Amino acid sequence: MEHPFDLIVLGAGSGGLAAAKRAASHGAKVAIVEGDRVGGTCVIRGCVPKKLLVYGSLYREQLEVAPSFGVELSDARINAGVLLANVRQEVDRLNALHIDLLAKNGVELVTGWGSFTSPNSVAVSRNGAIDASQELHGDHILIAVGGRPHRPDIPGAELGWVSDDMFMQSSFPDRVVVVGAGFIACEFACILHGLGVEVIQLVRGDHLLRGFDRELSTAVQDGMQGKGIDLRFGENPAALKGQPGDLVLSTQSGERFSCGGVLLATGRRPFLQGLNLDAAGVVLEGRRISVDANQSTNIPHIFAVGDVTDRINLTPVAIDEGRAFADSVFGQKPRQVNHDLVASAVFSQPELATVGLTEEQSIDRYGKDQVKVYRARFRSMAQALPKRGPRCLLKLIVDRNTDRILGCHMVGEHAAEIIQMASIALAMGATKADFDRTMALHPTVSEEFVTMT
Repeated sequence: MEHPFDLIVLGAGSGGLAAAKRAASHGAKVAIVEGDRVGGTCVIRGCVPKKLLVYGSLYREQLEVAPSFGVELSDARINAGVLLANVRQEVDRLNALHIDLLAKNGVELVTGWGSFTSPNSVAVSRNGAIDASQELHGDHILIAVGGRPHRPDIPGAELGWVSDDMFMQSSFPDRVVVVGAGFIACEFACILHGLGVEVIQLVRGDHLLRGFDRELSTAVQDGMQGKGIDLRFGENPAALKGQPGDLVLSTQSGERFSCGGVLLATGRRPFLQGLNLDAAGVVLEGRRISVDANQSTNIPHIFAVGDVTDRINLTPVAIDEGRAFADSVFGQKPRQVNHDLVASAVFSQPELATVGLTEEQSIDRYGKDQVKVYRARFRSMAQALPKRGPRCLLKLIVDRNTDRILGCHMVGEHAAEIIQMASIALAMGATKADFDRTMALHPTVSEEFVTMT
């Protein structure tokens, strides 16, 4: 049989796993090819281990304010090495779990790196060599290989860490320079600071978190500076010298920073290395694989989902894209992913979460006179006794003509959990009047969303 598989999936990350299992549930014969651990960026070296580090890094501040609540502690200290080891152990568990789930769903896991040899065939390489005895053939092929961190093109860049490396450390040095202004840079800056590391963060522009609501990004910036993170704006890295544990980072402005480690959080790019897309005839758009609303490339039976398409690089988006593809192609339930309303969060300290249009986007789309902004800024009850910590910021963007809520944004404790539920309301077309009619749950932070005037 020329095409023994109905579907070959390249990459066992969030999107690939979701597609493979869903396709198999529809009766498809599926193989998934992965040369790394099963779980992808999110499970192995991204969202999950990073969130565990966030939880661990919160304890230092909680211990510091404990006396204001009558809790007396002594001899408490943070051992980052133990935290890192425990996080890796949890990642090991999840890796094994995902392998087991593939087997239970009838998906064949092929260990190795896949590369096209024709539009319908994939070779598998192991240890740098192609296994001539194993070439896979399929009616449909899904590319779900994700992205990888990008190092800046400066001398000595290889001496720095990228985000993947952070989870493999046995401990952290006393002083770390973080390069970048995006969510990965801000999250790790806060994690490191919470674990007792002195952090200097170099930002190329004049503010953090480009693309997010500017007022919210400023609130995060103020909170990070208030905690003691040293933010340096208008700084570009020029060169990195030294050896691990004893580094000097110089910038284009002439500044020099001595430190024990440098995190280069300067963006991510689709992982196209080794795919041999030319053999399949797949056309690239810049550095990404271009797809239509049905996840199809220019080759009708070859599809792509997730970060390799470089649209909205979030785990839930990749999962929904993978499932929508499988439902459409194998389940006779055609559907397309709605990329217009996607909630997102930055697990910085303070935490930021958002859904819908920012204030800037709303004004650009509807005009300043047609947009009304409601906001509340206050210190949460959790900070009432310690009398410290950043203030919460809650914000609603409303269309004056229809009263429909265009955006719901928050900086503060549990922001992501709160915005997750708010996103349901926005997806249903909620208006400001709908929020106003909702009874508040008191005393909570989130009640401010339904009491704003």
